[in-house]
Amino acid sequence: MSADPTSGEPSASAKHVLDPIDRVSEILFGLIMVLTFTGSLSVAESGREDVRIMLVGALGCNLAWGIIDAVFYLMGCLADRGRSIIALKALRATADPQRAHRLIADALPPMIAGVLKPAEFEEIRTRLTHLPEPPKRARLRREDWRGAGGVFLLVFLATFPVVIPFILFSDAMQALRFSNAVAIVLLFLMGYTFGRLTERNAWAVGLFMVLFGILLVAMTIALGG
Repeated sequence: MSADPTSGEPSASAKHVLDPIDRVSEILFGLIMVLTFTGSLSVAESGREDVRIMLVGALGCNLAWGIIDAVFYLMGCLADRGRSIIALKALRATADPQRAHRLIADALPPMIAGVLKPAEFEEIRTRLTHLPEPPKRARLRREDWRGAGGVFLLVFLATFPVVIPFILFSDAMQALRFSNAVAIVLLFLMGYTFGRLTERNAWAVGLFMVLFGILLVAMTIALGG
């Protein structure tokens, strides 16, 4: 339960606006979304008008989902900060040291809470009780809006590498082949990065992400998505 020393408002996390796992997840989401459009294009029967409609649909869908995802991100920031304010107020309201220590432990990662001693919990409790009075309700901060903007851009911009071949090539079959190649490379790179960040076999995770992405797209198309 960290806190903003200027406002007294506890922050839900000390992480960056968007940590690497968040970035990879948002890019993967955008890739899967656009692939449902490019994968549904029938190159044998498609003309330039069909390609144009597909491009508009892919860009429009990722634009809409980028906005929705950004709103969800802001809602999550408010929810996390609200829980922290409630926990801080409950901590200050209790005269029972053990209950206060449990509240602090609940707000910390289990690995960290598990190694703290009672004296250390008490020191944290003392510091928290000397913070300025927290606000009555959670408020969004500048970094929250920056994070929401980052979420939107990652989802939306993930569209472009996959759809650019349809802009550059007049032949739909050639464009689809390049588009699929770009998508496979990006899926692998995102999976590889995720594997490294989570201390797993990066190559295996990269290959799994390619297969998983293709499976999700096939299921979405089969269901009429």
